[in-house]
Order: sequence, then C-alpha cells, then structure tokens
Amino acid sequence: MRIGRLALAAAALLLLTTASVPAGTPLSQTERHGLSSDAFEPRGAAPRPVVQRPSHEPPFGAFVGSWDRYIPQIGRYAQWLGNANLQVGHTYLAGNGWADVEGEPVVLGLWSQWRLADPSRMLVLGVPMLVPNEADVPDGEVARLLGQGARGEFDQHFLRLARRLVALGGADTVLTLGWEMNGVTYTHRCKPDPTAWKAYWRRIVSVMRSVPGQRFRFDFAPNRGLDAIPWTKCYPGDDVVDIIGMDNYDQPAGATFDDYVREPYGLQDQVEFAAKRGKPVSYPEWGLFRNGDNPQFVQRMVEWIRTHDTSYQTVTDYCPHGFWQCGQNPRSSARFKQLMTGSKGTPDGTQPTPPAPTPQITPQITPPPTPAAPASPTAPPSPTATAPAAASPSGAATATAAATGSPSASAPAPASASASASAEPSPGSRPARR
Repeated sequence: MRIGRLALAAAALLLLTTASVPAGTPLSQTERHGLSSDAFEPRGAAPRPVVQRPSHEPPFGAFVGSWDRYIPQIGRYAQWLGNANLQVGHTYLAGNGWADVEGEPVVLGLWSQWRLADPSRMLVLGVPMLVPNEADVPDGEVARLLGQGARGEFDQHFLRLARRLVALGGADTVLTLGWEMNGVTYTHRCKPDPTAWKAYWRRIVSVMRSVPGQRFRFDFAPNRGLDAIPWTKCYPGDDVVDIIGMDNYDQPAGATFDDYVREPYGLQDQVEFAAKRGKPVSYPEWGLFRNGDNPQFVQRMVEWIRTHDTSYQTVTDYCPHGFWQCGQNPRSSARFKQLMTGSKGTPDGTQPTPPAPTPQITPQITPPPTPAAPASPTAPPSPTATAPAAASPSGAATATAAATGSPSASAPAPASASASASAEPSPGSRPARR
C-alpha cells in the first residue's frame, strides 16, 4: 500500500508539473513515458495495442485554399508531383457568423462536384462549432456559448449545413468538427467547459446524422501534445467519432520527431488511443513551422503516416508550413516531392464508410425563422463567387444552389495563392496557426 501511495503521489506531481507545458514542448525521457493516453498510469502496466500496419499509401492531399477558385490548384499540385493521385480535397468553413457555418451553397456545390468526379476522392471540411470563431472571445463567454449549444440553441445551423451537403452531393464528407479544440486559438475550444463541449459535439453529430441520405464521418482532430487541456478530456465518445485525427506541425524549436512521437498526448498516444477503439487515425493538418526547412521532419512524418492505420492526410501548403507554395523550404520541398511523386494513392480506390451508429440524443429541432441568420457584424460583405470555368459544369452550381434555397452570407475570400506566396490566407478562410 505504501508503494501504491508513493506512485500516486509521483503521478500527481508529474501532472502538476506538465499542466503548464505549452503544446509540443519536449519533455524528459522519464516524463515522456510516465503518461498514457487516457489515464495517468505508467506505460507497460497493460499490453499496448497493436498500431503498426503494413506500409500503404493513404489518401493524401494538401490544403491550398478554401474558396472555390482554389479547386484547380489541386490539379496543379498533382502535376508538380508527377501526376500523383491527390485524392483528398481539404477546405474550411469560415466562422464569422452562423451563415458561414451553414455553408455557402455555390462553394459547397463546387467542392462536392470535385469529389463526385472520382469515386476514390474524399472531401474534408473543417466546421467551426461557435461564432465568431477567431475573435479572442473570453473563456466565460465561451463556456456560456458551449452551454447554449449543448441545449440545442444552434441546432438549426448544423441541420442546414447537413441538408445542403447532402443535396449538393457531399453526403460522405469527412467533417473535422471543432478542430484543435484542445488549444486556445478558436472560440470552439474545449477548456472553458469540457463537459458542455462534449455534450455539444454529441448534439451536433446527432443533428447532422438525422438528415436522410447522409454518410458523414466525424474526425476528432486536436493539436498534438499537451496544449491548453489534455485532448482526452474533450473526447466525446466512440459512438459519435469515426476518425481520431491530429494536427502535427514541426514545433517547438529544437524538438525532434521522436519528441513528437513520445510526448504525452503525442503521436504514439494518438495511435494507441485509436487502436483501443478500433478507429483509424488522420492528419488533417501537418507541415513545417518553428524548425524551418527540415527535410528530416518531412521524411519521418511521411513514414509515420504510411506505417499506421491512416484514413487520410493533408499537408498545409503555404508559408511557413508547406512545400509547393513556399519557396523558403527548398530542401523540404525536394524531399516531399521525392517521397510523393507519382503516388497512386490508396490502391483499392474508395475508403469504406462505416454505417453511422444510432444517435443517443434525440434533439428537438426548432424551425428557423424565415430570414437567413445574419452574419456577424464584423464579417465583410459577401463576395460574388465566380468559379473557374474548368471547375464547374455549366450552370450546375447555380441550379444546386437554387434547389437548396437562397445562398447564405459567404466566407471572405482568402488571399490569392501563387507558387511564390508567403503570406497566410485570411483568418476567415482557414485556421490560424499558434
């Protein structure tokens, strides 16, 4: 008993010590192995789940911009990689107001058409849980909003999004709902009230799964490591999560890939947590950051992805993170191109979509008022979406938008991308980096 008390005291001391460690901070060898994924127990106390798989090529892609005009960039990126098969299109909904979260029909329609053009393709959509999502909202207000969401006050917005996706051909979209919830960047963060956050996630999933014809998959995608809160404290339950993702950037300065694997709540913890639950992992965002042009990170990350049960991966491709649109990373760019050139993607084409579990929540959907929900006062005027001729069949986007009702206020267009771009896109078009 005395030994047990000492062990508990040591574990408590370690928890207090690491609670203030910033995301991605490398810990000592003892600390790395002192924590398991979902309980503070010494590793080795129970058999570790098998997570390694034979080498394979998961579906892959790159985030190159959110607005519909960025869709042709996917083809150019594939050409740069020797006509590799980029199977994943990754985009985000802005979070300036609820109209953004409901989805701009023209944009959703064009991305869905890109997906439907090839059965092996996958559309990944980042969905904010609260608005405004990048406005430094205080913790107390975040907690209040999470409580409102858990009580169903925002149901109609996610119902509209689900109906639009199904109507426009995006019924099998992968949704990174509330991405990086364990950090501090977004209003939809978990730390102010983890209990309400989990209840709210469950409610959103139940609402969206209630739409006939949907085959959505929900990706729980925290930041790597111990950020503002251990991401296991935000996990909403196996019945409402299909994929366990992780955003992995090369930070902090001086850290190694082995640090990222071994740190508490790092890559090893992610794959073990997923393996225990029989779920695949994903890497919706990854790339360079604090350690500059680092081809070793690129090599190790691609190897990690290829040797684990990875559902998909998308690199964040603009400066300072990327390879194609960022000239400041020539060595990493060359390594990435060497590793991925000519890749055919997943050999068997499409990824199996598991049937959605029966929701445990029966939300009471309050019919929305006739006018569309107004965008946040800080949102800029809605731009006119002009799709490239090559990206949209004639008239198709207009017809599908009309079929789903009047378009809501759309997200602000991000900055123009080019091969030499060095500025990040606007906050409304993709998540800000820490």
